Amino acid sequence: MLQLFGENLESLSLVEGALALNVAINPSIQKQWVDTKLQEMCVEAEQVLAHELNDEQRLERLLQLFYVEWGYQGDIYTYFNSENAFIDHVIDTKKGIPVTLGALFLYLCNYVNLPVSAINFPTQLVLRVDWPNQETRYINPFDGQYIGEHLMTAWLIGYGGPLAKILPVHLESIDNVTLIGRLLAVIKTACIREKKFAFALTCSDLALTMVPDDPFEIRDRGLIYQQLHCNEVAKSDLEYFIEQCPNDPSVLLVKEQVQLLLQQHPTVLH
Repeated sequence: MLQLFGENLESLSLVEGALALNVAINPSIQKQWVDTKLQEMCVEAEQVLAHELNDEQRLERLLQLFYVEWGYQGDIYTYFNSENAFIDHVIDTKKGIPVTLGALFLYLCNYVNLPVSAINFPTQLVLRVDWPNQETRYINPFDGQYIGEHLMTAWLIGYGGPLAKILPVHLESIDNVTLIGRLLAVIKTACIREKKFAFALTCSDLALTMVPDDPFEIRDRGLIYQQLHCNEVAKSDLEYFIEQCPNDPSVLLVKEQVQLLLQQHPTVLH
């Protein structure tokens, strides 16, 4: 995946990596327009923050600018829309999901040199603010509000069950490559749900450049091929999963899909 985009993801900011991923999935995206808008946002933010006396006030002013004056906000009505995971759409509509909104806000923070970073929280992207000699604070990029560990624990319980609790690893910084992998999974799931199977297949192929031979990714690709009526390659992928993960709870369902494929005429790929 690092070579796929023609540039090293590790050297890119989160928003640049997300944009590279978006373009890899949908080459019709106007990358130059996005780059121009990002630069305009950075310049305006720098001008607005120039009047603030210290970094804490600069961060408060940037939150006000981004979430109130510019009007960026989480999409509470169509949260799972795949377009919310595409940077160009988020800039255009000013609506998104935590990872895309957070990517934009982090880009601005980095430009104006504020100590904000992303952490390895399981449920969604969370931003961490590290001031010298102060307790760490956390921001929900979905709405720009500060959040405490009580709410974050509630998120974890909803995600992992009643015994879930925050571990030190959840509050550690996370690299952009891992975040891009998470974003890719979000886009793939959304495209499957929306029956955008060509895009979903591209997502699956991209994921397999990150985790080659991963049986679960290959299973997902097989199910996508099945929807595209590419029966022979679908059967091959699903049989690989059955062979590699014979005890997985989804095996019975996958075996049923293979039987359905065997009853249908094979499709020749051109």
